[in-house]
Amino acid sequence: MHLTTFADLGLRSMMILGDLPAGQRLTISELAKATNASDNHLARVVAKLVDMELVTSIRGRNGGVHLPDSARGASVGQILRELEGPGEVVDCQGAKPCPLAAHDCKLRHRLAAAREAFFAELDGDTIGDLIRVNRVAAQPNSEEAHGSSTSLGLPTLWNN
Repeated sequence: MHLTTFADLGLRSMMILGDLPAGQRLTISELAKATNASDNHLARVVAKLVDMELVTSIRGRNGGVHLPDSARGASVGQILRELEGPGEVVDCQGAKPCPLAAHDCKLRHRLAAAREAFFAELDGDTIGDLIRVNRVAAQPNSEEAHGSSTSLGLPTLWNN
């Protein structure tokens, strides 16, 4: 299964925001730089995460986005279902429809089941789990890694 760039940026953004020290926020521009994405694309991703109540956005001079504690328990599988949307793995009815689509093609159903199995495999993982695993992997001494944006190997562009 291949994730859309939108879903990939959504998960990575949440992981980066979840690794910030308490009370710290990033601007869209800072988060875009940390994820190697354009400001515009990341702004759309963050808007969706805000709509899903997984990221909090604060406007104004001292504003920015951050991951609320309540989002740490969010299921990775559920987040991906929402970010990926209801589309199918293959487009059987597109501009050039597949001739097998009219015959209730078994492949279409099997791919839909495989997609759901992919999401289901991630249902037991939370964003908090991913943040913790990456902290330990990035720095063998997890005490040093706690609360440090460098623990995920991120540039310290927001610590200036």
